[in-house]
Amino acid sequence: MYVTPLKFLAGGVALFAAGAAQAADLGGRRPAPPIYTAPVKPVSIVSEIRIGGSVQDPGSAEGKVGNFSKANVNGEILFAKPLVFEDPFWQAFVPRPTVGGSYNTGGRTSYAYIGATWTVDVFPEFFNRRLFVEGFFGAAAHNGYTGPRALTPFGFNALGCNPLFREAAAIGFRLSENWSIMATIDHMSNAGLCANNRGLTNYGGKIGYTF
Repeated sequence: MYVTPLKFLAGGVALFAAGAAQAADLGGRRPAPPIYTAPVKPVSIVSEIRIGGSVQDPGSAEGKVGNFSKANVNGEILFAKPLVFEDPFWQAFVPRPTVGGSYNTGGRTSYAYIGATWTVDVFPEFFNRRLFVEGFFGAAAHNGYTGPRALTPFGFNALGCNPLFREAAAIGFRLSENWSIMATIDHMSNAGLCANNRGLTNYGGKIGYTF
């Protein structure tokens, strides 16, 4: 069958118009991007690794003494939750086992710690599950001074005994599914169980990578 150039051109225009209409229809129905969801079950036993820094207790002898560095370097490993719930409410009550350490670059008190970290999203729908708060509770072994207060070396806190209780809190923001940043505060003391209990409170920040 012979097709005239005019019919051929008309057919091409019709196909082009149909394709454009279909594309516009698909564009109008394009689904909204999914809400960000923080990883719940990591691909390995390690859930997250973190590194950061802090300032040695600014209100104490260890933070006020001159000619010594007050900077700390901190590293932390958070392991996978031992239990996983589908309901985010109950999931928030399950902590991640945590180990870490803080090294004081000025020769003052450094310590290693072990415990549990609870992470809770703040207004998850409003902040797209990116803003979160954390709490930590555990124990810390340190190399600080534990003797009588009267004999406390210059530039050290009288910590009373070893190990100590350690509590920490943080507020953080997830930059992506893997990366996050946090502002932190941590405190360790003996809760009055030893003769001296000056304690140690550090302020700092961390960056974390979630697997």
